[in-house]
Amino acid sequence: MSFPASHKTVYVLDHGPFFAESCEHPVEFDVVALSKTRSTGFIPLAPFCKSLWTCSIESVLEYCRVVFDIFPKGKLISVLASDTQARPLNTWNQEDQNISQLMVSLAGLPPLRGPKNNDASILNGLSSAVEVMTAGTDLQLQTQVALNEEEGGEKVLNRGHIICITSVKSESHGDMLIECVRDTIAQQNKLLLSGDNENLIPITNCQLTLINVLPTNKEGAVKDRPPTVLSSHLTAEIHSAKAGRHLANKLSQLVQKHYDLAITTVTGIPMKEEQNAMSSANYDVELLHLKEAHFDLRKLESVMTNQPEPEPSNTMVISTKGPVATVTKSPESNNILLKWCQPRSSSVELLHCGGAYRVSPVGVNSRHSVCLTNFLLNGRQVMLEQPRKVGSKVISHMLASHGGEIFLHCLATSRSSLEDPPSISEGCGGRVTDYRITDFGEFMRENRLAPCQPTPETEEEAPIERAKSQLERMTRLWPMVISNTIIFNMPSHLDPLPTLITKSVLTDDEVLECKKAVYHVVGMETRNEPLPVPTMGSRGKGPKREEQYRQMWSELETLVRAHSATSPAHEKVLQCILDCRKPPGDEAGKTSTKRAAERVTVKVEKSDPDAMETQPLWPENDRSGGPDIKTEMHKENIRGVLDQPPIKKQKMYIGDLIGKPKAGPQSLLSLWSGRINTIHSKRHSEFAGRSESSGKVAALYPNLMKEEKESTNGEVKKERTS
Repeated sequence: MSFPASHKTVYVLDHGPFFAESCEHPVEFDVVALSKTRSTGFIPLAPFCKSLWTCSIESVLEYCRVVFDIFPKGKLISVLASDTQARPLNTWNQEDQNISQLMVSLAGLPPLRGPKNNDASILNGLSSAVEVMTAGTDLQLQTQVALNEEEGGEKVLNRGHIICITSVKSESHGDMLIECVRDTIAQQNKLLLSGDNENLIPITNCQLTLINVLPTNKEGAVKDRPPTVLSSHLTAEIHSAKAGRHLANKLSQLVQKHYDLAITTVTGIPMKEEQNAMSSANYDVELLHLKEAHFDLRKLESVMTNQPEPEPSNTMVISTKGPVATVTKSPESNNILLKWCQPRSSSVELLHCGGAYRVSPVGVNSRHSVCLTNFLLNGRQVMLEQPRKVGSKVISHMLASHGGEIFLHCLATSRSSLEDPPSISEGCGGRVTDYRITDFGEFMRENRLAPCQPTPETEEEAPIERAKSQLERMTRLWPMVISNTIIFNMPSHLDPLPTLITKSVLTDDEVLECKKAVYHVVGMETRNEPLPVPTMGSRGKGPKREEQYRQMWSELETLVRAHSATSPAHEKVLQCILDCRKPPGDEAGKTSTKRAAERVTVKVEKSDPDAMETQPLWPENDRSGGPDIKTEMHKENIRGVLDQPPIKKQKMYIGDLIGKPKAGPQSLLSLWSGRINTIHSKRHSEFAGRSESSGKVAALYPNLMKEEKESTNGEVKKERTS
């Protein structure tokens, strides 16, 4: 059982003498001194600077506040202060996971000053953080008990974050801190694997983040390091940040990264001015929440054109041009802008909601965030729309409170998931209506799964693997829309080739059937027959006949080529298609293909009426170009492979009827008669008397005797005639 790294986070705060120094960022204490109503001679109080320790704990508390607001359970944080020893401020218990507990514990830890605290070290806190990481949470321990009860139970995979806020003096100092954590993890895992402690779990993976904090008037000597895998159990990174708002921004980025959060900026919120209650102005409020709330918006593919350069903060904004709101995304962007819409008081009129996510204000103490929070907690709902300049507004989100907590609701912008699904014949959005519904139903019937007994050890492949393999073969080329295919719209001409080619093994007879289908298409092209090209949704007459056949051959070749590597038999079918396909723009190829298609078979009667012989129409010496279909037909014993083209009406000659050759072009009848005579002449040797080569014709029956039988005495009278 694997737990995410966000399940456990350990903060290690450097409580040494260095963090008792000033952050060098002045803060105005006397607010009255900034107002215009102060009296003459008023002496304002001098500004003051917070300590590095104060800046650190304020930033950490903001990190914890966001996590506790959005994740009431399941995301735990433990805080340690490190000086001369490690001081834990809370535990993994759910009762300690709140801001009040942490503030009470931190109140007893003022900044350390004086030489007696020079022995303070951050190493004490890092070593203790690893030990705290090995301690199992209630959820982990319950899961481990449940897994142990199962037969062959798994182990809980313990992952987590260690975030250390300290002062890194040099590159070698940073390496030393990382090495300390790595060695401590290795030692703890070794002890836990050798011993038996039910409440401790070995660390599977730890993500260490070192934050080098500096006063605002100093520059750091340590460069930032991206996350680097140092071992199978440790990944480390280093960041440098100046105290004050810079450190708070850095931790705000980390909380978004560690917990997969995003920011929604609600813009255009009307608020009354503090100084003049009669006037109002528009303000913006940033809200943190899970990134899943922006899922529908991030699916938009188009990007706004003429977008100005992004600000240094790397934000994401919604396009205000075009019919659909679009998202412009930068590498570190997690911010989406939504516009305040008129709030509604009646929940009956609200749109259907597809998801609700807890939110936490980025600036929880700002006047704008407080006003919006109080407005929502009073039972009001706020609709948020995508800012657009063209078209009607699109309300995509809603802010509302439930049980004292504020949620961001994702509203359905198109068809609600609660309504009946649209009929597939109507099309999705009215755009696509010619789905291959019947073919898809047949496809599902052919690929139905049925219960199967456990696979015996002698069987090479499991049934589920065979089913996956068959499904993969059958979907290598399977258009979903009728208008996107030609060959699947002409089953009467190509069957059974599309079905047979998806099989894993082809027999010789099946290869022959595939070739017959290819030859039939060649005959169709020779006769210039129209193809069943779908015209749904198209304008005009569509592509020309030659273009239709070019598309058909290309799609047929793509289908067969996708399966050609399955077996040598599949490769034979592909080679047949390549031989019969017209080379584009090649006149010689076109002529050869036409000749190949016209080599039809004729049936010649022998002395036995039941015996037939298949012979090509063209002479034996015609071998010009193209595939030798005569050889293929005799090799495979094909009868009637191609449909005979229609015979054109031609002028008949007397020579055609008597079988005599004539000068000039000959008709189809004369060619056929001459060919038949040639075939008969090869079957037996002609009589010498009938052969015209001898010069004269011999008389028939020279010695035939006429016999008569007398009725009286039965004698036979023989006469000889000459």
